[in-house]
Amino acid sequence: MVLGNTLWGKCHITTGLMASLYCTASLSKMVDYMKYVTVNLATSHPHYDNEGNTLNMGTSIGDKGKTKYIIFKVPPTVSDKDKNKSPLKSAEVLCSIPAHHLLSPSYYHSFGMTENYIILIEQPLKLDILKLATAYFRKVNWASCISFNKDEKTWFHIVDKRTKKPVAEKFYSDALVAYHHVNAYEEDGHIVFDIIAYKDNSLYEMFYMANLRKDLNQETTITSVPTCKRFVVPLQIDKKAEVGVNLVKIPTTATAVKDKDGEIFCQPEILCEGIELPRINYDYNGKKYRYVYASHVEWRPIPTKIVKFDTMTKQMLEWTDDMCWPAEPLFVPDPNGKEEDDGIILSSIVSSDPKKSPFLLILDAKTFKEVGRASVKADVHLDLHGIFIPDKH
Repeated sequence: MVLGNTLWGKCHITTGLMASLYCTASLSKMVDYMKYVTVNLATSHPHYDNEGNTLNMGTSIGDKGKTKYIIFKVPPTVSDKDKNKSPLKSAEVLCSIPAHHLLSPSYYHSFGMTENYIILIEQPLKLDILKLATAYFRKVNWASCISFNKDEKTWFHIVDKRTKKPVAEKFYSDALVAYHHVNAYEEDGHIVFDIIAYKDNSLYEMFYMANLRKDLNQETTITSVPTCKRFVVPLQIDKKAEVGVNLVKIPTTATAVKDKDGEIFCQPEILCEGIELPRINYDYNGKKYRYVYASHVEWRPIPTKIVKFDTMTKQMLEWTDDMCWPAEPLFVPDPNGKEEDDGIILSSIVSSDPKKSPFLLILDAKTFKEVGRASVKADVHLDLHGIFIPDKH
């Protein structure tokens, strides 16, 4: 959908579904990616590096008797001669990590990336492979083949992109469920990564039709509030470090403590509660950053606010309007901007007021003040994971 001219020039705004169609239509033909990267599942949130490579992660189920998490890189199209050739044909597997359990790999929706490292969270939200394989014959949905094991550890796998190998130390935390990474970066021999985490999978269960048909009130609330947690993983660990000593040496309340088995138990710093669907200025992806733009979630999974959260001051700015339901905020940087929050925020808004048309909301990213609206006389659903595609100049 093209929405005329903005402060940044003519642009294209697409919803998540439209984005997929846009990307698919740009290919000359359909490509079977399994010929090049043997993964049965892949995340919804790939990363992009400075060279234009796309990095993603997927699960390879039962390949040669093993279930593995595969990290792979897809290069960009580098010349006009290659424009009709699928970049997938040049895909490269960077690393594979064996799952802790052959028949119950972890579910994951995203991963973290710094300049030199990739972070995979192997959480105790598990896929039951045998149940998945027989779901069709048993006439059950795939969601019933996913379970949360509250007594299991959450493992943090840290992969060095330079050596293409996981680091030797084993890091873990208490059981949690995370769908979205916010950002990750390196600081003085540590990896810092921020995620939105839950203590259980009640959010997932809320989207069963039986639960959606219930009247939403605080008695039928999700039992776990999304929490923005900062974990810190030390990379330079003295083998003689004592058991029980905090190994984190940068300013934070997050801890990483060596246990009696030589593994590192990580406890997070709590940045804030009640935000989901986080977005950042992607120019700061993998780098030390300050601002998070997100949907604000209270006792129900449908957001009524979008917010800007300052990880340094812990202050939060918000936008809301009567009977309006905003999609997650999308940051578009000012091409001439000098600061991290120089830019605008876009969010598609639907309203339960029959007199109010759906509209594209435009906010000043620095002040979170409204700049304008572009109304659409059409039926528009609530957007999820939309993208901004600038015109090529």
